Amino acid sequence: MDGRDIHSPLTTAAATLAATLLLGGTLAVNAASSASRFSDEPAPLDVEGYPDRPKLLLEWGDDFLGTGKLQKGMRLPTGAVWSPNLWVFGEFRSALQSFDPGNAPRSTEWANRLDLFANLELSPTERVLVGIRPLDRNGRFTGYTFEPAGERGFDEDFTETSLLPRTFFFEGEVGEIFPNLDPTDAANYDYGFSIGRQPFALQDGLLLNDDALDMIGITRNALLPRGGSQYRVTAFFGGNEIDRNNNSPDNDALVFGVSTFFDYPKSTIEADAVYVNSEGADGFYAGIGGVQRIGKIATTFRINQSVAIDDESAQVGTGTLLFSEASYSPAYTHDNLYANAFLGIDNFSSAVRGPNTGGPLGRIGILFAAVGLGNYGAPLSNRPNRAVGGAIGYQKFFGDLRRRQIVFEAGAYQPTNERDTAAQGLGVRFQQAFGKHSILVLDVFGALRQESKESFGGRAELRVKF
Repeated sequence: MDGRDIHSPLTTAAATLAATLLLGGTLAVNAASSASRFSDEPAPLDVEGYPDRPKLLLEWGDDFLGTGKLQKGMRLPTGAVWSPNLWVFGEFRSALQSFDPGNAPRSTEWANRLDLFANLELSPTERVLVGIRPLDRNGRFTGYTFEPAGERGFDEDFTETSLLPRTFFFEGEVGEIFPNLDPTDAANYDYGFSIGRQPFALQDGLLLNDDALDMIGITRNALLPRGGSQYRVTAFFGGNEIDRNNNSPDNDALVFGVSTFFDYPKSTIEADAVYVNSEGADGFYAGIGGVQRIGKIATTFRINQSVAIDDESAQVGTGTLLFSEASYSPAYTHDNLYANAFLGIDNFSSAVRGPNTGGPLGRIGILFAAVGLGNYGAPLSNRPNRAVGGAIGYQKFFGDLRRRQIVFEAGAYQPTNERDTAAQGLGVRFQQAFGKHSILVLDVFGALRQESKESFGGRAELRVKF
């Protein structure tokens, strides 16, 4: 051997075979990769078998939840890309209803409500929303009163102020409006904000619930708590005729608050604190709640506290509200079996409650909820002051598309002091969808009240969404 490369015929053949196999395999991989790569030509979304998309009243720009190509956006000097879309939508509600509380004259009426909104979407995170409610004002609804006889007549609340916005706010995110500030997203400018008159609720509406609160809110998003996947904190300030616990405006009130949200593997935690400053009616409010599944049962538990800094009144009181929800879907059904309960210690009061929201116990069930239309009250009291109670019900769905449902519910309200306001009731709600935009709602209830004769009522409501 002289150190030179020596290739025998066998070695040369083996090398040739290896190269052929390697090259062939590479060609085969490239061929397979080429056959499976996405096409450069857009393909329409396959929606065969799905119902047609209901159109909104007005759609300018891209269709709301539509298919097809998106319009080309425009780049702002800040670096943001906006693609404006204007969507007009709303809901019309009309009901014939009669409510006999047992201890007061029966109310029978035809009541109407129209919620109309215009949503200007600038981007997925920025929008302006304007809403009007021309058929009601300050708890009065356009329609006709049949009973009491002394109030019989047509109620017409359409005035020059009816077209003033009941909802008007802008919301966005700093990092999306000014992406040039941080092109690599290293500084994490995930600060959302909203300003204007807007709906707002805390603790499922127990602590705060208003559909027209003038406020400014700043939210820090995308925080990671230890052991969790999401943490969000919001600081807010509100003013201008704040509706207090008695569902009436307080011209002197100012609202300051912090709301937090923690998402953990087995539970979602909400913790909120609110302070209301008002002449002689200051109040501090706090609440914590958890939403989770325990086995096959979905549960919610909440504790809310209110503290009257000054004297207690209809606007503010000192007390505690314990609240729980539990629901279960029986096997092989879409039905819902639920049991909800509450315990009110002393005089719990909400920080803010809109004029049509009733009391904080509306979450208990259909016997406790305000319908938000006309003078039809809650069959059972939705005020938790020194009381205990709850409801158990079954929601049955019918048909493949579940366009028909019926709810049966039994509930009770029992004071924990010597008040004679105990009551027990039975309620039924039937709902049927018609076409793509309409729902018929039928309600009926009967209740026995300790302090008076029996109470009963019923209503038929048509809801048209467009």
